[in-house]
Amino acid sequence: MNKYSSTKLNLSISLAIVILAMMASCVSNKKIAYFQDIQTVNQAKLDNATKFTEPIIQPDDILSINIFTLNPQSGAIVNQAASNTVLGGGANTAVAAQQVSGFLVDRNGDVELSLIGKVKVEGLTTYQARELIREKAAVVYKEPNVQLRFANFKVSVLGEVNVPSAYTLPNEKVTILDALSLAGDLTIYGRRENVLIVRDNNGRKEFARLDLNSSEIFNSPYYYLRQNDVVYVEPNKRKVSASNSAQIQTIGVLASVISVIVLAISSFK
Repeated sequence: MNKYSSTKLNLSISLAIVILAMMASCVSNKKIAYFQDIQTVNQAKLDNATKFTEPIIQPDDILSINIFTLNPQSGAIVNQAASNTVLGGGANTAVAAQQVSGFLVDRNGDVELSLIGKVKVEGLTTYQARELIREKAAVVYKEPNVQLRFANFKVSVLGEVNVPSAYTLPNEKVTILDALSLAGDLTIYGRRENVLIVRDNNGRKEFARLDLNSSEIFNSPYYYLRQNDVVYVEPNKRKVSASNSAQIQTIGVLASVISVIVLAISSFK
């Protein structure tokens, strides 16, 4: 092999390495953009998308309950809620223990209110529980007004998102998009077509997969999240490649060394 041929071979090897590296680093836009088929979807189909249904109160939920009466002092007595420790975070904070004021639903599905007693709220929506407590409070107070909501409506977002955390939310109408927004959206390494939802339904685990690239997500019964849902975003192949970047750099150095050796050998022939 003459010097010209060896140089040509060396350049070909280097070019092939560069091309392979570029191919490995490229990510198709089809795997990044959300709802890519939204322009072709029939509007009537979107009008029939999954409707929000109120979450059901379960044991270990913490409820914020406030009863307003004509006598503020008497209302203050029943509104004395205990502090409960829950896990929660925010867009700029890590998961941490937080003190949440509210009434704990015990294992029997009851909450206990001063002067009113135990009220069974398990299996009810917050609206139904509010009306039930208002009826019972009307026996003790004149024209009571009751406000009730979840104090520990929590969802956890894990995996390839910018801020993985457990998020305690004041609103029970939460979608998968809301949760991902709180977590700072997916990283470039997240698999958008295979997001996992883990749900605890009466002690039984449910698993579902959502494709953020498709508008079919709006028809999924898992589009609206429930308290204690877990959202997990898997890493894509590019993440694996990025994890092996050190090895790729090593291969590049070795390729350069081999090129120099080939040139050196060719120069002595």
